[in-house]
Amino acid sequence: MSSSNTSRHPRRRTALLAGLSLLSGLGALAGCDAPVPTAAFKAVDISGADYADQLELPDVDGKRRNLSEFKDKLAVVFFGYTQCPDVCPTTLNDLVETQRLLGPDGDKLVAILVTVDPERDTAALLKGYVGNFNPSWVALRGSAEETAAAAKRFKVFYRKAPGTSADTYTVDHTAASYVFDTQGRIRLYVRNGTPPADLAADLKILLAQKG
Repeated sequence: MSSSNTSRHPRRRTALLAGLSLLSGLGALAGCDAPVPTAAFKAVDISGADYADQLELPDVDGKRRNLSEFKDKLAVVFFGYTQCPDVCPTTLNDLVETQRLLGPDGDKLVAILVTVDPERDTAALLKGYVGNFNPSWVALRGSAEETAAAAKRFKVFYRKAPGTSADTYTVDHTAASYVFDTQGRIRLYVRNGTPPADLAADLKILLAQKG
């Protein structure tokens, strides 16, 4: 597939990026921490991975947030941006449905969006965007350098794709999510397009596990 053909098909391009990130992530599993309980997950089990272990960025109110704050929650981290034409709103909508399927445990799910477009994604814009799906969910916005460092830590790829003018670019980015259990440990790599029922089933397994 040529680069020009790829640019005309954003869904195909983001799916390709997700696959590349998955292969990269699985290759990193050689250096694992102590084992954690495993189960037959529908998502990719990356328990013990030596990446996606740190995230500290400012939220939309300027407060620096850290993954350790979300222990006792099922934190779902993904990288995207507010002008994303398809993957990002679909991911957030799917998480809304996943939360509904969790029933009484729905409040244990917290989505964390890290913008890969801090240049255009102002704090106010991000707050309104994520808040439209769930006001209790979190949007993080770092500097260009902080964003690049966070993406590298998660093995996330992103780059600008030129538009018809300087300010109408899109951003190609890894289209996948990362799930942390209630102990703050990285557990799952969730492919783009995973049905909410499948993710809800996986999250119920994590909630049922002890230790």
